[in-house]
Amino acid sequence: MQGLWSQHRRAKINLNAQSAPTSASSAPAVSTPNAEEDAGGTVTPTLEKTDGELVGENEPSTSTADPKLVSSGKRKTRSSRLAGEDGSKRPRLAERGGGIAKDYAPPSTRLSDLGGIESCVEKMLELVAMPLCHPEVYIHTGVQPPRGVLLHGPPGCGKTLLAHAIAGELGVPFISVSAPSVVSGMSGESEKTLRDTFEEAKRVAPCLLFIDEIDAITPKRESAQREMERRIVAQFLTCMDDMSWDKTDNRPVIVIGATNRPDSLDAALRRAGRFDHEISMGVPDDEARTQILRVLSSRLRLEGDFDFLALAKATPGYVGADLAALTGAAGIIAVKRIFQRVSEGGLVLPEAVQSKLDLDGDSSMAIDGAVVPISSVPAGNLTPPTQSSMRVPFSDISLPSNSPASSIVHFLRAHPDPLTEAQLVPLCITMSDFLAALKQVQPSSKREGFATVPDVTWADIGALHATREELHMAIVQPIRRPELFSAVGIEAACGVLLWGPPGCGKTLLAKAVANESRANFISVKGPELLNKYVGESERAVRQVFSRARASSPCVIFFDELDALVPRRDDSMSESSARVVNTLLTELDGLDARKSVYVIAATNRPDMIDPAMCRPGRLDKLLYVDLPSTDERAEIMRTVIRKVPLGELGATYECVRERVEALVRTRCDGYSGADLAAVVREAGVAALKRTLGALDAMEGDGHALPEGETGITVRLADFERALEKVQPSVSVAQRRKYEALRSRFAGLPVRAGREEDGKRVEGGEPAAVA
Repeated sequence: MQGLWSQHRRAKINLNAQSAPTSASSAPAVSTPNAEEDAGGTVTPTLEKTDGELVGENEPSTSTADPKLVSSGKRKTRSSRLAGEDGSKRPRLAERGGGIAKDYAPPSTRLSDLGGIESCVEKMLELVAMPLCHPEVYIHTGVQPPRGVLLHGPPGCGKTLLAHAIAGELGVPFISVSAPSVVSGMSGESEKTLRDTFEEAKRVAPCLLFIDEIDAITPKRESAQREMERRIVAQFLTCMDDMSWDKTDNRPVIVIGATNRPDSLDAALRRAGRFDHEISMGVPDDEARTQILRVLSSRLRLEGDFDFLALAKATPGYVGADLAALTGAAGIIAVKRIFQRVSEGGLVLPEAVQSKLDLDGDSSMAIDGAVVPISSVPAGNLTPPTQSSMRVPFSDISLPSNSPASSIVHFLRAHPDPLTEAQLVPLCITMSDFLAALKQVQPSSKREGFATVPDVTWADIGALHATREELHMAIVQPIRRPELFSAVGIEAACGVLLWGPPGCGKTLLAKAVANESRANFISVKGPELLNKYVGESERAVRQVFSRARASSPCVIFFDELDALVPRRDDSMSESSARVVNTLLTELDGLDARKSVYVIAATNRPDMIDPAMCRPGRLDKLLYVDLPSTDERAEIMRTVIRKVPLGELGATYECVRERVEALVRTRCDGYSGADLAAVVREAGVAALKRTLGALDAMEGDGHALPEGETGITVRLADFERALEKVQPSVSVAQRRKYEALRSRFAGLPVRAGREEDGKRVEGGEPAAVA
């Protein structure tokens, strides 16, 4: 059948050749020996051998191709597969312009365009630049050079840019392949594309072969769902083995792969002789972000003093792509600011002067030899013919003066022509533009909804001064001033366990700490990591810490820790024990927990596994007790600062003092959450009273002035709320927590404690077991 098909094709080619024109004018329509037609009739080049011998010749793509484009004197190769060429109708991997300089020309990116990755650049120069620039050193010494380098790290950290910069500096042919483009729907096409890619790399060697998103074609074979995926991986492995120098005539071919999922690659691909070197490109720290900002800002027109270090400290978790977006947003804000100043008259741009009028002999616009600028000509007067057809943009719309777009529209109306060099001089970016852009640009980790910076501050928390000071020294200061802690030998991050009765502000404390340190915050509810499938719970725990390391400095807050790491004993299930072991290894395992701080909260510390509380893990235990009398008044003062207090014949300060006195006397045993509930109930009582009065006024035909609600919360409303809200922690539970407190060491001294059910102010610390 194949022979009959080939015979039919040859007969058709001969018939077309006889009917094709033979004049000299039709010569351009004949395809050249270096081209072939694809399915759409376009001409694409074929592969050639190194010595110039033609491997594949022209052939018509389909029966729908134009017969005039078919050469009359060409003969198709009998077996393209034996000749090593692509027999499909897809565009070949050979050069499309006749030379390597055009097709595989090195990129224009240079190492000067990168910043903050000096260690990665040094490693790439050692592994890539040396074998390509001086292969004779390896041949003379007999040392096998590296064959592949794997770049991995979170998205946006500069993996692709680093590969392009190395190729641009070396000036060698650069073959860039997107891994998903290799996959084909036809059986065997994907493997053939891989073979052709590596053969092309051998042909143009010495060269760099860059494969982006390599995890798309090299997944783990044991978890592959289709046989085609396993074949692609096996083909890739054999192609990598064929890149040895004895098979490439001592012409080096370095393969660079990039991925943000290194754990999903097949294990055989990461052995020695293939991708035997791996370079991790993590999230840049403060110093690296400072260098990146300097490199990005070197191309900008800046004005004023710039503190790049302060800007780097204000961008935790930002990768290079996020910082590039930050500079772009700062530029847009600068342009809007200048538009606003021009529209308000605060900035006057110089007039654009037309140096020479070319009016085709019409001098009606020249007055006594003087040149009149076009922008100064009124709209109704005569205009030059070159400008008469130009319509002033946005001249027909009307916007209110307070609209944000009004300044831009005003600028576009006043300057319809391109700005001159003199008019562009005032356009500069300032430090304030970067600070304003920080509110608009979010890091990649925050865009995923996984990490964020809380909006809770210390002003939202009343009392808890002793606990606040401990957290400040344990987490806030190491993040703000890591060099001081390194000077005294403190390198490892500290873990804090907040425990105590429910509703005392443990979660609020963790959020306030993350806000004050300006670190990213990952909140993990204990039970949400648990999964019924085997291994999924452990994977979720590892993912939390990997993402925290990717967005460092970061604070991980485990709420209800007792549900995630219960005490291990004989009655514990195997799956729960694996979760506990995974969390213990993540806290102080082989992976460095640099700039990742852990805060956990629980109201059942006796149920937590004892291994969690040893030094190096959650080594600081802070007891968050129920507030004392003075602390209750301070908490109430914080909660009611936005509540409209009022009383007949009394000022706001007077009513507030009465409410605080009420809390001191009648709220013994109330937690912070209970006091917030009291304020909420008092507000509801005030609303009921006010709504009844408003309905009566509307029935009489009266109405309140615009902007006034007439709602005030009185002391009687708080008394009525206290009748509904009872303390959430009973006396028996309070005694139980005091007993638990005596079992843990290293607890801070607080202002008051309870002995035998009575509050003792200024007491000594409880006895330690």
